[in-house]
Amino acid sequence: MIALSATVALWFLPLLVPLCLYVAYTDLAEMRITNPTVLAMAAIFAAMGPFLYPMDAYLWQLAHLAIVLVVGMILNAAGAMGAGDAKFLAAAAPYVALGDIRMLMALFATVLLAAYAVHTIAKRTSLRTFAPNWASWSQEGRKFPMGFALGPTLAIYLGLAALYGS
Repeated sequence: MIALSATVALWFLPLLVPLCLYVAYTDLAEMRITNPTVLAMAAIFAAMGPFLYPMDAYLWQLAHLAIVLVVGMILNAAGAMGAGDAKFLAAAAPYVALGDIRMLMALFATVLLAAYAVHTIAKRTSLRTFAPNWASWSQEGRKFPMGFALGPTLAIYLGLAALYGS
């Protein structure tokens, strides 16, 4: 069972899935996650949250944004994470129920492995010709468009919560 309410997930799902897919696309094409996208994610939660959660739960979920943002900034300063990834994680944090963290981490690991495999195969085959100018094709070493995994992870999580949430 997923801790996030199915009703809450259903309200957020149609608004966030397009943003999550846009994050995946822009990170693949431009190697960046845009500020307006993460601000829209945060604004959606800030506007709808008070109607979907009891006030104490809403404030706690909103606190997740600030906590994850600070941790993300520290990780970015240490060179362990991109700034866009940190911003996305912070904007996504309020949507995740604390009781779902373990399941979300397993889901992220699965999506990350699949995204890495798909990206690597596409990058090294003729599939690359479908989007020849994407910035992510020319990245070497540790550079990987994490938005390609982060966006779908949140979208899948909300979809699973809508189906199996409490």
